[in-house]
Amino acid sequence: MRRGKLCGLAVVVALVATACGGEGADTGGEATGRGGPGFPVRIADCKGATTTFASAPRKIVTSNAAALEILLRLGAGDRVVGTGFPPGKGALPGELGAQARKVPVLGEHVIPKEKLLGSGADLYVDAFASMNNMGGAGDAPSAEEFRAAGIKHIYLASTACAPMSGKPQRDLSGVEGDIKRLGAVTGTSQRADDLVRGMRAKLAAVHKAVGDLAPGKRPTYFFFDFDAGTKQPMAVCRNQVANAVIGQAGARNVFDGCDGDFKPVSWEDVVAKNPDFIQLGVRNRGDAAATEKAFDQAEAFLKGFPATKGLAAVRNGHLLRIGSERTTIAGVGNADTVEEIAHTVHPARFKAER
Repeated sequence: MRRGKLCGLAVVVALVATACGGEGADTGGEATGRGGPGFPVRIADCKGATTTFASAPRKIVTSNAAALEILLRLGAGDRVVGTGFPPGKGALPGELGAQARKVPVLGEHVIPKEKLLGSGADLYVDAFASMNNMGGAGDAPSAEEFRAAGIKHIYLASTACAPMSGKPQRDLSGVEGDIKRLGAVTGTSQRADDLVRGMRAKLAAVHKAVGDLAPGKRPTYFFFDFDAGTKQPMAVCRNQVANAVIGQAGARNVFDGCDGDFKPVSWEDVVAKNPDFIQLGVRNRGDAAATEKAFDQAEAFLKGFPATKGLAAVRNGHLLRIGSERTTIAGVGNADTVEEIAHTVHPARFKAER
């Protein structure tokens, strides 16, 4: 497959030059109005079909918290008229959380098709390339139904397109691309550039400290999705954004070898990997005490479960309390998680930097 075709997976293709999958993609000029400079903008979906925006959308529905958070950070939150998979109380800081709570919830999980088509939106930002990605948990509108309802449909490439692309996520360029694409579509390109610049500054500091580590010198790392259940662990695979977060922090995801984004594995598989560090993947409970209690429960499980209590990470107390959302959901917070993991697993290298 030619490189140009690969770049067609999800890029802004009008008035925009991109380096597909790489850092430094340029999203063109600032779109200052609802149809002025910077428009038209064309966005390609996961299969290369393009959607053209002659002006910025006025009413947006988001499939989940990832797309909603990006739009809030871009300053386009006043245009979001509904969401699915809303962020939990306390998952977003300060004013962002207050704004998120004002967005109507059209579905606690996947938005029912009738609600989505009847929402009055002119844009749907989708984090799931198909209902197959959500275990069939819903009935997605067809392209014809979206057109009939007057709703343009675009994807977050880092979460929707990456799992089917066959290309591992090794850096945060996919997330950066999503931020810049949504900036171009909503006329907030300057803000998008600022957000990406801030992420890159954090990543650059981490790379300076740990970027020279050979793969074999990097500690192994397991993301334990406690909220997915303890009977059978769920691995984050190489096409999931968490794989990039872990790698950028100077660690090695023990399930980097599996395809797709998430995959059920066995505890025997985890024991065989014997990770050096384990992240207690807990979702924000909306209350600091409740969230801390969930972390305590995840840690107690690993220390008490016969299969895991002897793991190196458990014996050595190498258990990171970092929330699930900013690890597995694409967004600006991914760079913060890279920082936190890197400082935890490589403390001596950051002491040397000071």
